[in-house]
Amino acid sequence: MLPANAAPLAIALLGLLLGMRHATDPDHVIAVTTILSRELRLVVAARIGVIWGLGHTLTVLLVGAAIIIFKIAIPARLGLAMEFAVAVVLIMLGVGSAASLIRKAATRMRASSSEDEALFVHAHAHAHAHGGAVHLHPHVHVGPHEDSDDATHRDHRIPAGTLPPFAARRPLLRSFAVGLVHGLAGSAAIALLVLSAIAQPLWATLYLGIFCVGTIIGMGLITTAIATPFMVASRRASWIHQGLVSGSGLLSFGFGLFLAYQIGIVDHLFSAAPIWIPR
Repeated sequence: MLPANAAPLAIALLGLLLGMRHATDPDHVIAVTTILSRELRLVVAARIGVIWGLGHTLTVLLVGAAIIIFKIAIPARLGLAMEFAVAVVLIMLGVGSAASLIRKAATRMRASSSEDEALFVHAHAHAHAHGGAVHLHPHVHVGPHEDSDDATHRDHRIPAGTLPPFAARRPLLRSFAVGLVHGLAGSAAIALLVLSAIAQPLWATLYLGIFCVGTIIGMGLITTAIATPFMVASRRASWIHQGLVSGSGLLSFGFGLFLAYQIGIVDHLFSAAPIWIPR
């Protein structure tokens, strides 16, 4: 004979598992992958996922509980606008990689147009001190011939466009902010799903909280799994790691554009009759 609390436990376990499953949604995974792609420490990568889950939980609980308790109806245009915000965030996370790809293509085009320009090779070393020990870092410059030796040192300055992209600056803060936006976009759909299964507001809100805990755990596990190949590649083949970093950024940029088109054009966010199906 089953104990009296078997049903609540089963519901709690289901909420936990569904929350972990929710963490695997494509837009969630793409966003955190872009943020953690430059991170070389597994612990910090897992922390990025957990922080994303906390941001997601905050908005899901606030908005979802309000929908459950006060029976708030979300207008179609507002619902689409919240989802459109996710598309904007994905584009912002990936725009650095897209811009870098365009810059590289433009650089190659300029280089191919000046192939006949004479090149020179200049090797020299710089002295550096670390922990009291002074040593040299020899390196080579290849470039067009210049009479002035100062020209060989111009590339020691930080070129424009080499600063960390949006996704790489303060990754924990970025992760929390992205989690907030994702939670805001999905809160209505999650709350309506919970209400359809659990009619009592108290139990529905409790289930929502368990669901959010599952999402935090799931995203922590996902980011750990995703970060592992990035770390291995960074240590054994830097060009593969750079390719993964650029690829994740381009994927975020492209998926963000796709979502923006889907929500803005197909779902008629910017027209007189928006069509919103919470998902």
